[in-house]
Amino acid sequence: MTDERKTFTLITGASGGLGAEFARLCAADGRNLVLIARNSEKLRQLAAELKGDITIHVIAQDLSESGAAQKVYKRLQQLRVDVDQLINDAGFGDYAPLARASVARQESMIGLNITTLTLLTALILPGMIKRGRGRIMNVGSVASFVPIPNMSVYAASKAYVLSLSEALAEEVRDTGVSVTCLCPGPTKTGFARDAHLASNHPIAQSKVKASSVAAYGYQAMLAGTRIAIPGARQRILLAFSRIIPRSIIVRLMRV
Repeated sequence: MTDERKTFTLITGASGGLGAEFARLCAADGRNLVLIARNSEKLRQLAAELKGDITIHVIAQDLSESGAAQKVYKRLQQLRVDVDQLINDAGFGDYAPLARASVARQESMIGLNITTLTLLTALILPGMIKRGRGRIMNVGSVASFVPIPNMSVYAASKAYVLSLSEALAEEVRDTGVSVTCLCPGPTKTGFARDAHLASNHPIAQSKVKASSVAAYGYQAMLAGTRIAIPGARQRILLAFSRIIPRSIIVRLMRV
């Protein structure tokens, strides 16, 4: 008797913003889903919205906690889930000079933006390589390319995500697995609120829809694009940043 196992797209940070939009796109493509976030009620609501001829598992887990990746992976094994698409979307920022920032909040940010993303990828990737197929998308930011005073740890964490993604994409070349780093600019999500940015801050006033950014990133992942930067304006600004002295860029990026 054949032991057939379904394949799934796993999305972290799926309770809202880009994560929820990725889930909608995947569901529209008939993808089975594993949705992960802290807020179990929001996950259940999203699962109910998407429910059709697909299987959806929800895992309520604080991914900033130590050992979170291992807990999620253990649960995947219990569910007998094979992940062939991994979307590492979960992350948050914080607006404060480091000298006045909450140390606990910086620790949580590093745990979520860096540690869990890295370890969850490391745990899931071997299965993709063994099966000879897989797609990984790590959500970075335009902050992946430039240091940002007053959001120093956030920008540094996203620089890490970009560096990891580019190196990993080369490591898995010719294995059937691809790695994409999506680097959006300010987007209309809950990011600004969660980062404690004032409502009149330029980042908080972005009109860019999460649905359009998610659609761009999703197609880039399917195409195996290594670095995906949505929006011509963002691509032009980043191109200019490569020719302007870095010290000036850092000064201009003080938000």
